[in-house]
Amino acid sequence: MSQRAPRTIAFLTTLLLALTTHAAAPPLLDLKQLDHDRVLKPAAAFLSEKPITVTAQSSPRSAGGPHDFFSEGDYWWPNPADPAGPYIQKDGMTNPDNFVAHRLAMIRLSTHIATLTAAWRITGEQKYADHAFTHLRAWFINKDTMMNPNLQYAQAIKGITTGRGIGVIDTIHLIEVAKSASLLQQAGLLEGNDLDGMKKWFTDYLTWLTTSKNGQEEMNAKNNHGTCWVMQAAAFASFTGDEKTLALCRDRFKKTLLPTQLAPDGSFPLELKRTKPYSYSLFNLDAMATICHICSTKDDNLWTFTTPDGRTMKKAITFITPYIQDKTKWPHKPDVMYHEFWPVRSPALLFAAQAFNDPESIALWKTLEANPTNEEVIRNVPIRQPVLWVD
Repeated sequence: MSQRAPRTIAFLTTLLLALTTHAAAPPLLDLKQLDHDRVLKPAAAFLSEKPITVTAQSSPRSAGGPHDFFSEGDYWWPNPADPAGPYIQKDGMTNPDNFVAHRLAMIRLSTHIATLTAAWRITGEQKYADHAFTHLRAWFINKDTMMNPNLQYAQAIKGITTGRGIGVIDTIHLIEVAKSASLLQQAGLLEGNDLDGMKKWFTDYLTWLTTSKNGQEEMNAKNNHGTCWVMQAAAFASFTGDEKTLALCRDRFKKTLLPTQLAPDGSFPLELKRTKPYSYSLFNLDAMATICHICSTKDDNLWTFTTPDGRTMKKAITFITPYIQDKTKWPHKPDVMYHEFWPVRSPALLFAAQAFNDPESIALWKTLEANPTNEEVIRNVPIRQPVLWVD
């Protein structure tokens, strides 16, 4: 044996040990352990609660039927000079008298499905999955109670329009529903007619999202609405196996969202111009991070994608992180409403930490409020159960 052989063997042994140690490195966090009690307590309570769909309540101002989702523009109010006439806008100021029953029902659906599915993932107990199916059938399969697969009558404005493209943002709360259905399908629990019915509904909704006037208007929106269209389309296409739409979402992220919404310093100028610049910046970042998490592949990693002039998701995370750590350092105007309720546990921090192997972001994420109670915050945080997203 030559003198080089022992050195070569020693080097290879050291290299193999290093690779083995790296492969066996523990994950950044154990979500099943971290969120065990937070998930199991409400999940146990949800087992006795029945589904509530859009057919349970209606509004005389809706131009749709009993199976059509209906909501009204948040920032539109009666005109004091003409109380019976068309509403007028007060940007950032939510009208508490608008019809929100369908939106609340959808948030409830999302909360129940995600929590029950998370409880099943943590415990392996079939009862949680079974009760999730009860809600899925009521909303998407049962002809007496299901919601029609469109948002034609969302974000209506009295005296002005029966529905707008901007209303598509209301179904961000179906993202974790689709994610839960996908996990239950992969486990062999969601199958047969239930699976066929779910996939048909989301396929039909994707068709509406991509071809209808309202859907296309939202797709082409310049701010967080355009981002949320891509986030939704990606989530629903991932469940239905629609590779064409997933490719479209990757393309829009790289050619439209990052170049037109993200500034070179990592901020979102279109959100900073709004009356709620802090929460809108967080919201838009969460949506972009969710797109990266859903759409990235081994050969097309959106986390590391860089525009020709150097804009990246890393810059977006780096920009906002100091203001999540200490909101008092926020250099822009505070939100006109609900500023005190932010920040909360941001999926952007979690997903980015996983993508960049960043334990500091995980440590920050763990300090944030995991169970917000303010309705405005809940409406703008559609990712509630991280155990569904990160193994």
